[in-house]
This record gives sequence, C-alpha cells and structure tokens, in this order.
Amino acid sequence: MHEFDIITTLAGGFTAALLFGYVCHRIGLSAIVGFLVAGIVVGPTTPGFNANPQIAAQLAEIGVILLLFDVGLHFDLQELGRVRKVALPGALLQCAGSFLATFLLMLWFSSNWQEAMSMGIAMSFASTVVVTRVLSEVNELQTPTGNLAIGWLIVQDVLAVLALVLLPSLKGIEGASWFSLLGILEIAALKIAILVLAVIFLGGRIIPRVLHRIAQTRSRELFTLTILVIVLGLALVSSRGFGVSMALGAFLAGVVIGQSDFSVRATSDALPMRDAFAALFFVSVGMLFDPLVFFETPGLFAAVLFLAMVLTPALAIGAMLVFGLPLKNALRVGFSFAQIGEFSFIVANLAKRSGLISDSLVHLLVAVSIFSIALSPLLQWSIEPILGFVRGSTKLRWLAVSRKPLTRQPAIRIDGLDDQDPASEFRTVVVGFGPVGRTAAKLLDENGIHATIIEMNPGSIEPIRAAGHRVVLGDASQIETLKHAGVDKAQSLILSASNIAQSNDLIRMARLLNPSIQILVRSAYVRNCAVLLKNGADYVIAEESEVALAMAETILRNLGATAEQIDQQRAKLRSELHQDQQNQKTSSS
Repeated sequence: MHEFDIITTLAGGFTAALLFGYVCHRIGLSAIVGFLVAGIVVGPTTPGFNANPQIAAQLAEIGVILLLFDVGLHFDLQELGRVRKVALPGALLQCAGSFLATFLLMLWFSSNWQEAMSMGIAMSFASTVVVTRVLSEVNELQTPTGNLAIGWLIVQDVLAVLALVLLPSLKGIEGASWFSLLGILEIAALKIAILVLAVIFLGGRIIPRVLHRIAQTRSRELFTLTILVIVLGLALVSSRGFGVSMALGAFLAGVVIGQSDFSVRATSDALPMRDAFAALFFVSVGMLFDPLVFFETPGLFAAVLFLAMVLTPALAIGAMLVFGLPLKNALRVGFSFAQIGEFSFIVANLAKRSGLISDSLVHLLVAVSIFSIALSPLLQWSIEPILGFVRGSTKLRWLAVSRKPLTRQPAIRIDGLDDQDPASEFRTVVVGFGPVGRTAAKLLDENGIHATIIEMNPGSIEPIRAAGHRVVLGDASQIETLKHAGVDKAQSLILSASNIAQSNDLIRMARLLNPSIQILVRSAYVRNCAVLLKNGADYVIAEESEVALAMAETILRNLGATAEQIDQQRAKLRSELHQDQQNQKTSSS
C-alpha cells in the first residue's frame, strides 16, 4: 500500500464528499445522499479520478467502529423505558415484518436462504442520521413524537448490534441442519455473553478509574488517546479473542463509558474525526455502486425500494395505531423510517466479507438507499393531505378519531435533563466550581434555582453532587458539553472563572444554541469587558472594579460613613459601571 495512494484516496474522497454533500444540503436532500453520490463519482464504475476502494474500505472501518462506539455512548435503558410500551413492541414488529417480507422476496428471486437472511436483516433498519434530520426539519425532534422515534431507533440499534454479532456465524453452513445451526448460534451466544459480562462488570470497574486518572492530567491529547485505545482495543479483542464483530466491542466500550461521568467529554474530545470517517464510510459504500443494477435486475430494485419506502413505514404506522396513538403522530414517525441507512450498509459489508451476499446485491442496496433517502423527506409533505382525505372519507374517518394522546407517553430526555425537574422552568448553567462558582450556585440554590455545573476537574464531581447540584464533566468550550448541560434551554449562563480559555468562543456557541440566554461573565481586567460584550455577553463582572468597590467601602466605613451612605455610594458606583458596560456594548454593536 503506497503512501501516495492513501493521501490521494483521503483527499479525493473527502473533497467529493464535501462538494456533493454541500450540493445535496442546498437542494434540501440529506448529506448522506451526497456522500453516496461522491463515492459513485470517485469509484471505479465512472470515468475520471478513481480512489483506491481497498484503502477507502479499510479507513471506513474506523468510521464504523466510531459510529458504533457513539451509539453505545448514547445508549440509555432509562430513555428506552420511557417509551417502552410503544417503541419496544412496535420496533420489534416493524423489524420482524421488514425482515420476513425481504426474506420471502429474495427467496422468490432465487436467492439462497443465507443471502435472503442477510438482505432481510439489512432492510430492517432505518438511518438514525436521516430520521433525526427529517424530524428536526419539521420541528418534531424534541417533542413526544420525536421522543418516540428516538426510542424506536434505540431498539433498532440494539437489534442491529445483535445482528452484526450473529451474522458471521452463518458462514459456511449451507448444508447444515437446523440442529447444527442452533448449536452454532448457541456457541456464538455464549461467546457474546462472556464478552458482555467481562466488559460490563470488569470494564465497568477498571475503565472509569483509568479515565479518572488520565483526566486528572488535564491533557486533552492523553484523554483522546485513552478513549481510542479502549475502543480499538475492545474492538480487536471482540474480533480476535471471541470471534464476533468488532462492532460489538466498540458498542460495549461506548456503553461502559456512557454510564460513567466521562460520557460528555468522550463525545466532545475523543470523537473529533467521527463525522469525517463516517462520511468516508458512505463514500466507500458509494464506490461499490454499479449502474448496471438498473438494467440487470430492474424488478428486484423496484420491489426492494417498495419494501423500504412503503412496507416498512406502513408496518410502523400500523403498529402505532394498534397501540392507540393519533394518526398524525403515527404518520410523522412512520414516514421518517421510509429509508435504509448506515446499519444496512454495515450489515451488507459484513455479509459481503463473510461471503453471504454477492456484489450485485450490495450495489442494489446502495441504489435503494440513494433513492429512499432522497425521497423520504417528501413523504412528510403528504401528511396533511392524507389527514384531510381520511377526515373526508366516511369509511376511513374512524382513523382520525382522537385516540390516546402521545403526550401521555413519558418523554425521554433529549438534552440530558429531566422534564420533571422542579427547576425546569428556570435553568441556569455555571461554568466552573471554584470559590466564585460554588458561591453563585449556593445562592441560586437557596433561592430555588438549581444550577447545572460544568467542570473539567474529575476530583470536583463528588463535592458538586454532595452540594445537590447536577454536574457535567467536560470542556465548556465544546458545543456537545454545552448541549448536554442544557444551555439550549437555560435562561442564564454564568462563566465563574476569570481564566476560562476560549471564553469568547464559548459565549458565541452559547448564543448560537440559545439566542435569548442571559450570559454573565467574570473577567480579571476591565480592559477585557468590551471584547466579551462584543461577542455576546450581557454583563461582565470585572475583578478590578469589584476590588475598587470593596476598597471604597472600606475607606468610607473608616471615615465614619453610615450604612445608608455606603449603600448609596455602592449603588452609584455600580450604576456607573453598568452604564459604562452598556455604552461599550452599544458602541461595539
């Protein structure tokens, strides 16, 4: 493998992904479509520049591992439990129905049972990226409808991970009996159980301690390397030591770290290249596409596209209606599942490497994915016409009758905050838990406002929790940390440390997340106030001015001034300082 080939493949793949991803975003399509088209353009089936597909596939493996690690990092049984009465049985029924329909279709098109099973598994899962994007565009992501969709996706993610683990066990058993197949699956299940127990129980004790020790060094580089060593190490142990896919090891690493205090920091610090390698994964999939699929198997392509865009959403909508949800919510969630995405490709690639499916079927899945992802958002526009037709039909009017409100379903937490939190109506976030941050949080708590603390020092976690505050361990200059702390819903943000690095960037990110948030900043010097105000701070407390106030009060008190006179002078000085800041803010804007 030549070094120049690696650089050429990376440069060509990333450039094409950027260009076509941007074009698709501008015309209202998912960027994933652009990444797949970029793979087709730089692939061997089109003229011009050709990237090395072997190198791209190997680099894309990193994207798969980081993607599964991210899934595990955000996996939460409590979130799934809040929508379990609908999401759990509904997702199981939908995945089973999609699998069975695809399995029977492939057998009808003269595929062997292993190939049919692999295709059935690949067609059972929707794209998490596309679903969240579709619901976000219609302002439904952080609503009960979006909560249900996310719970549904969690169930699909778990099933996908199990499928990735069991799929290699199907290799080389064409003529095996059902009894032999059951034995192979039992052995695979035993290996999985041993691996899961070892990682969850042993890793759950060792990994957080290792991360705590590394975090105390305050070195982002060492922390990032530690996360990557854990993820890649467990992925390698899963593959070489237990004979299961690397995906399971990466997923389990994410679960263990996600249940620790380091989940937010792992997301913000240790996965900076996740999106880039994930894009390269879709590019590598697009490179497998062959346009001849439209001419060689047009009937199979149309049938599989029908399963993805009609049958799968119909199964999801039907399941939700059976469980008593309103038709509008069922349509909104069901139509968002009308595509196949990242897990479908991961399953297909693993099945291809295991010799379970042919190259032509991988090409078919790529073609179906491009069309379904591109057309899926259009289905959201048809919801109101469908509702109008149902209400106007005498035979279908019963579907539009008010059913169990979705809002009664317990909502899962999107931003990590409990909606039943008594402080949910007024949230404030304090960055830093030094003497100033500790005092500010204490005063807020005494007045019924429970602050969320963002802190980098892992040694401060227990004192913060002992004081009754919610804590997020991470770097406040990372947008993921601010999101997890709830800055997007908070009414105020306090930067309590005067030496916070990248404070201007932090203010701008907070203002971007929440334009109406009130931002109070502590500054060491008065000369920094103008810059902080210009970047979006509402009020800056300068240590120099506060020292001047304290000295003036001391002098007045020693000269015999009354408490009332001191209060008047303090109010006058603070008013002048406040007016100066307002003038600075006005002039800077």
